[in-house]
Amino acid sequence: MGPVSGLVLYAVIWFMTFFVAIPIRLQTQGEAGSTVPGTHHGSPERHDLKKKAWITTAVAFVIWALLAWVILSGVISMEDIDLFSRFGPGPVEERGLGG
Repeated sequence: MGPVSGLVLYAVIWFMTFFVAIPIRLQTQGEAGSTVPGTHHGSPERHDLKKKAWITTAVAFVIWALLAWVILSGVISMEDIDLFSRFGPGPVEERGLGG
């Protein structure tokens, strides 16, 4: 995994984690009892996005570090995922044909 692949993996994990964290402990205007005219009752009254972004950064880093270790160490390889032999045969050295 190269540096760009690592950054893309981290960005995907960060956004997925952030989208999961956004609705946690979200207080809507309807729940608070003070709906601003022209807004929906489900609009957020208190969302704490800055705090959630920092927590997401830490959680995403832990998840990314675990996945990067799995990818780089080879604990799970493409051969483990290829259940129906769709990726074709392995390199020549793996088939015993190499010199």
